[in-house]
Order: sequence, then structure tokens, then C-alpha cells
Amino acid sequence: MVGLYVHVPWCVKKCPYCDFNSHEATTFDEQGYVDKLIRDFRSTHLRINVPIDTVYIGGGTPSLFQPDSYQRMLDALGLCSTPEITMEANPGTLERSQLAQYRRAGITRLSLGIQSLDDDKLTQIGRIHNSSEAVTAIGEAMDAGFDSVNVDLMYGLPAQSIQDSLHDLEKVIAAKPQHISWYQLTIEPNTYFHAHPPVLASADYSAEMSAAGLALLQSSGYARYEVSAFAKPGFECRHNLNYWQFGDYIGIGAGAHGKLRIDGELVRTRWHKHPRTFLTKDRYLVESIDREHLPVEFMMNVLRLAQGVCHDLFTSRTRLPLAQIQSTLDELISERLMQQNRLALTEFGYGHLDTVVERFLPANA
Repeated sequence: MVGLYVHVPWCVKKCPYCDFNSHEATTFDEQGYVDKLIRDFRSTHLRINVPIDTVYIGGGTPSLFQPDSYQRMLDALGLCSTPEITMEANPGTLERSQLAQYRRAGITRLSLGIQSLDDDKLTQIGRIHNSSEAVTAIGEAMDAGFDSVNVDLMYGLPAQSIQDSLHDLEKVIAAKPQHISWYQLTIEPNTYFHAHPPVLASADYSAEMSAAGLALLQSSGYARYEVSAFAKPGFECRHNLNYWQFGDYIGIGAGAHGKLRIDGELVRTRWHKHPRTFLTKDRYLVESIDREHLPVEFMMNVLRLAQGVCHDLFTSRTRLPLAQIQSTLDELISERLMQQNRLALTEFGYGHLDTVVERFLPANA
């Protein structure tokens, strides 16, 4: 399968932890931007000419755009009947009447950036909505007829206790979304929090918080299928599964990345990051993926999956023989970090994901 990622780069306010390509703006050329997305998809798609299985509209804050803009884009690209079309949304930019309009425009899956249901924590991490608006948004999204609703929730927030994090999770679970993304706040370079770091919990305490949340999610019927992704049966995000299975995807929009096999070569594509520059440039930047780095690139993705993947996928995705990594696999299996019959971590290995992935780096890295 091949996915399409669409990036909308504008936000009302830049969050202090965010390292995505997002820009604060009160005005922007919505129609001109959508026109450019349509042109860029058509020119890229001509080079690979394969069906698109999923669409993911991320940001930034995609819910700043009107439903009509997405309907126009999806209609123009012939993608309005794609089975899974996800749009990220911020509760602070959603109006109740818009939800049904987004659904009619073709959006089948809504992903709500809630992050916390504690007003003090929301203020600390720079969100523009409050807990009441967040709870209302989840309920209204569940009633709007989307095939699936995801809620993004963070743990490890400043001064957050294990009980605080579980209280957030309990309130989200009570709303019965089909999917929950539950992940730890991390401090990334080039963010406000990196320059002005808040006081966060220790690694040991964060690990306890993670374990407590995992137990609550699983006992509530949410299966962990990726490091930070939990879903009711049958509601896993197909678009993200394609990423984690090292599948190909087209990226369009300011700063959007893609990974494609073009003329037999696996390449990464990247559009210019700043919206003004993006709107004036008709070509993306292309970088070949070095064959030496293909094993670590592949493992960096597939080992995030709780069930991993079959051995055959390594060769079909990378065009490299499994023998190239067999000695590393044998070592990791003997150390009880990886399973024998699949490219998958053991339960013990899942707690050492980064360490395992590093073992697949080329010798001269």
C-alpha cells in the first residue's frame, strides 16, 4: 500500500514542546495552498502511478482549514472514497457544526490533540483549549459519525503524578474512542522547552507511569500494537501501520517528507519548510537512502510494532538479503532481545528498543 501525507503548517499558537514544522499565523492563503497541494500531488503521483490506500492530514492544525477545502482537494485528486482519511484537529479550533461537515467532506477518521485533561497541565504545555472543551470535543467527535476517533494524550508532564496521568486516561477511556495514542512528553531540540526546560519526572518514575497506564489501557480493551498506539480490535491506524512497516508514502505540503521507490531506487523526498517558500517552489528535494543504512532505517520502524513483521518483509522492502543482518539477529536472539521466528522484540527487548535499533547501524557509523 502507498499512503498520502498532507501537511498543513499553520497553528494558532506554537506549543513549547513541538518540533514539527508549524508556524503561528492569523491569516493564510487557504485556497492558494490547497491549489498547490493538488498540483504537487499530481506531479509526484505521475512518477509512481500506484493507488493511494490511506490519507493522513497532519500539522500544524489542519482543523484551521474549512471542510470545503478538504472536499475540493480530495475530489480533485480522486481520493474522496479512500477507506481511511485521517485529519488531526485541535479542540480549540473546532466548532460543533464543522464536525459533520468534515465527515461529509470525506474525512473518515479524526485525531484529537487533547494531550491532557488537567487545566493546569494544559497551561504549562501551551495548549489553547481547556479540559472542558477537550471533553466536549471528544463527545461531539464520537457523535459525528466518523469511522474512528483517536485521542492523543501525553504523560510525564511537569509535576504530574502517576495518579494524575491515570485520571486523564480514565476520563478519555470513559468517552470510548476507538483509538488512543498515549506517549511521553520528551524535550526535543529547537523547541522552547529545550531552551527553557521544565522539571520532569525521573526516568524510573516515568517508567512506572508508563506501566500503570499500559495496564489500564489493556484492561479497558485497548490493545497496544505500537510503542504509543492503542486500539480497539480492528481500529488500528492503517496509515501509520504503513509507516511502521517501512511502506512507501507521498508527502505534500510545506516541509512534508515522503519515501518512495522511483525508477527502482528508494528515496526520501522533502518539500521546502517555510510556507512562503513552499508556495513558490514546484520541486521537492530528493535524497537517496544509502543501502548501508537501509537495515537500521527498516528496523527503526518495524521494531516499534508489538508483533513486529515477518522475515520476508525485510527483503521485499529493502531489496537486501536477510543474510546481511543475520549475524546481528542471532546475537539479539541469544540475548533474549528479539524473537526467533519474526522480526520482533521480546517483551524484555521492547523495553530496550533504542539499544536494539542501534545494533543495526553500519560498522562505520
